[in-house]
Amino acid sequence: MVLVLSPAKLVLLAVHFAAQADVASLAALAAHHATILRKDLLLRILLTYLPETLPSAQYVGFIQRLESGTFPDTASHDVDCSVVESIPEEEAARKVRKLRLLSLALNEAAGESIEDVVTAFLLRRSYKVDEEAGLLDELPGLLMPFLDHSPCIRTMLVSTLLPLLRRNCEYYPQNPVAYTLQGFQQLPDRVAVNLLLSQTGIGEGGLSLVGRDLKGLIGPWLLDERRWNREKHSPGSTEDPTPGNENEKDDGVCPGWDELLRWLTTQAWRNWRVAVNAIQQWNGPTDVDLGGCGVMELSDSQRDHLEQSYARAALACAYLLPEASLEALDGAYSIIAKVSNMKGLEPLSPLASALALLPPLTEQISEDIASVRNANYMRSDLISTSNVLTTPTNTSTTFLQALILSAHILTKAGCPCTVRRAGELAMLKDEREQTAEVTKLIHALSNNGPKTEDKFWIKARNEILWLSDWGGEDSWAQADAAPQGIFSQVERDFLEGEILKALLANTRYTLARSIYEDAADRPLDKDVLQEIVYATAMTAYDNASNPNRTRGGVKRCDDIIKAFPKTIEKTSPVAKRIEALLQATHALSDYRLVLKQGEPFTPVVLRVHTDPISIIGKVLGQNPKSYTQIQTLLDIGARMVAAGLTLPARDKIPYHSPIPPEEEATQRSAAERRITAMCIDAALTEDDFETAYSYVVNRLSPLSATPLPATDDYSWKAALQAGKYRRTARTLRPTHVGTGSANPDVRHLEQRIECLATALRIAPSPTLQEIINAFRRAEEELDAALLAEQQQEEEWDTRGDSMRSSGGVGGMPGAFGTSKQSSSLSASTASSSPLPSSRRQKAAPAEEAPMSLFDLSRASVLSAQRNFSALSGLQRTAGFGGRLSGGDGSGSARSSLEQQPQSPTSASGGEDTNKRVRKRDQLREAAMGTLVSGVGWLVGAPPPTHTAGRE
Repeated sequence: MVLVLSPAKLVLLAVHFAAQADVASLAALAAHHATILRKDLLLRILLTYLPETLPSAQYVGFIQRLESGTFPDTASHDVDCSVVESIPEEEAARKVRKLRLLSLALNEAAGESIEDVVTAFLLRRSYKVDEEAGLLDELPGLLMPFLDHSPCIRTMLVSTLLPLLRRNCEYYPQNPVAYTLQGFQQLPDRVAVNLLLSQTGIGEGGLSLVGRDLKGLIGPWLLDERRWNREKHSPGSTEDPTPGNENEKDDGVCPGWDELLRWLTTQAWRNWRVAVNAIQQWNGPTDVDLGGCGVMELSDSQRDHLEQSYARAALACAYLLPEASLEALDGAYSIIAKVSNMKGLEPLSPLASALALLPPLTEQISEDIASVRNANYMRSDLISTSNVLTTPTNTSTTFLQALILSAHILTKAGCPCTVRRAGELAMLKDEREQTAEVTKLIHALSNNGPKTEDKFWIKARNEILWLSDWGGEDSWAQADAAPQGIFSQVERDFLEGEILKALLANTRYTLARSIYEDAADRPLDKDVLQEIVYATAMTAYDNASNPNRTRGGVKRCDDIIKAFPKTIEKTSPVAKRIEALLQATHALSDYRLVLKQGEPFTPVVLRVHTDPISIIGKVLGQNPKSYTQIQTLLDIGARMVAAGLTLPARDKIPYHSPIPPEEEATQRSAAERRITAMCIDAALTEDDFETAYSYVVNRLSPLSATPLPATDDYSWKAALQAGKYRRTARTLRPTHVGTGSANPDVRHLEQRIECLATALRIAPSPTLQEIINAFRRAEEELDAALLAEQQQEEEWDTRGDSMRSSGGVGGMPGAFGTSKQSSSLSASTASSSPLPSSRRQKAAPAEEAPMSLFDLSRASVLSAQRNFSALSGLQRTAGFGGRLSGGDGSGSARSSLEQQPQSPTSASGGEDTNKRVRKRDQLREAAMGTLVSGVGWLVGAPPPTHTAGRE
């Protein structure tokens, strides 16, 4: 039972119940005094005095009854009025005037909310609870019962409270937004979107929740009509225009949505996984989680705008992905698949299937979209309505599909490529850039792929050819249509050639032959194929580290040439020259050879060396006794000539052309002379004079019959060096003496003179004086050696005579015969003395000044006439004279010696003496012929003449 109270006391009592949160007493009081405690007054009292910490469930029922105007359950409730009964009326009136009740008016509310006091109270109460108590999670309980009371409350609950409540209390309570409900509601749209998504995609497991945030935060937030159809967004916004819309006004249909698209495209290049997961997990603006708050729908125009712009932004994200990885490209492909499905375009086949089949896409890609003028659209204005690349159509999605497949092929092969890079290659059509990319791709395939699998290379070739036209050969496109593809500007022959090189470099010879030689429709002409095979073989050769042709790069070179028997026949100049090169290279593998310090010989050095014959000199210098293998070294030199290595750079003959026979003969002769000279020098360096002498008389001397090449500056020098060589203790001893003198010094001097005579015959005229001087000194040394030998013989003869005169026949060890025979022998020996007594008395003739050519010829003749016994040691020099002269005179002298009649019997007396004298005459004639023919011609002396059978 409620006592009768004055209006002032009723108001004070209502304030008291509100402040004490006694909602039941307040409801009973309001039920009995509805005329005084009007709805608006009670709501103001509640707004002003009801504690903000009071749970919404305790007073929301009272608000509902107050809104309906009925209080059915308050009749039995006793109201305690004691707190105001003792207050005088005047005092009560005065206190009422001081209450300062809060107004329900909201400037931000809709017009209808101003008249609807319940809606105004609910909104003001929500703000107050959040501001004063921070109990944001209590507000749904307050507003949900009134969801259908007013659209304003629904919009408030769904578009503002629900996103903020989820952001701060449910999704990211550890990082809440530092705004109250009312402050958040008043934020510019662009700022609000960034706040809602500030933690999206961050932290462990954040990628899997990107879709949740877009559905639960952005989706509800967009349903506020105030976000739409405004001339510009809320004042105070300092955000930059949306990327791609720089040239458009900042009065879009929904600035907050534009900011969402901006955030999405920014994530694409900053943290692409967030963007990819956002598109994969969110179906767009119609995919909204209202949390049981009913259904709110957009208008058709709004939905169309949002879906179209969302699809455009999604395609823009595919172009913006910065990472050239298979994962990123998989994400890009999932984006266009999602857009195609969402916009009802032609469905795309799964990525794995598309990569396996490589569908023909050229017909579906118009020239307009692949034009160079659209290249800038990949970098700017990506979500502009004028951008044809991101407009969701079948053409744009097919073009993007082709780019992603192209980038995927390159990246998987080991050449990382982004979608944008593939787009630049396809649209800019720069031949140099495309060629460089092709080269990189094939190089990566060679290095990273399974080199021994034919299936891999068949697939790789198909992919490369597909990249050049995106399947244009398999389509019905017009022949005159502009080529499409990231390798569209690269010549097909170049592509096939690079593929062939890769096959050969990876030893896929059978596969290469089946494609390029045996196929009915050969991709390359025979001439082009031959050139590529040759170049690849030479590349393998040049990269070889071992000159042995049974292993490494040299073997691959040989195998490559033999892999195409129809293209490079065995009898072709190419095959012959390469075979000669391989033989020469392999022969060098038997020797130790270092051309630079610490760097062993490699085959490429031989092929590019400006003087390949000099390499044989290195072999001789680094391999002891290798000069004894002169025939092997001559064969190497001949193969170098046959390979065309010795030709001067200006005279290089194309690999497919044979070397002219006369040129090859000239080069072969020059190489033979030079290598022989090298072997002579090497033998002398190792003190093997006998071998050097043998090479001079047996290999250089016969060359005097042929014209001396102008470039041969080696043969005569080698013969001269052999003629100047002097025996030392290190000189190797001859293995046999043969018909030469038993005296090693005399024999050595004879051989030196013969070497000098050979040098005289083959040396050019300006060098003869040096050789003649050496020849003269050798003659003088020979005279001295013969004199010493003769003196020794005389000493032995004198000792024998004295022993016979004193001791008889047996006085000399081994003596036999009579004294008459001994006397006769002594006389014969004395008569055969090679020098007059005055000359024999000279122990060491003084050094004479150099003689002129006339004096040398005259002195040589006199010496030959005088030194009969000295010529006895020149038995081999008779043949030497013939070689020295090279004319008829020396040949006749050699003939007179060889054809001398032999007596069937010979006595030990005068017959033996006559025979010895006759032999000396022959040797004298031979020596004279030698000197006159070999030296006298220099002064114009006529060659000596001989009669047949002269003795």
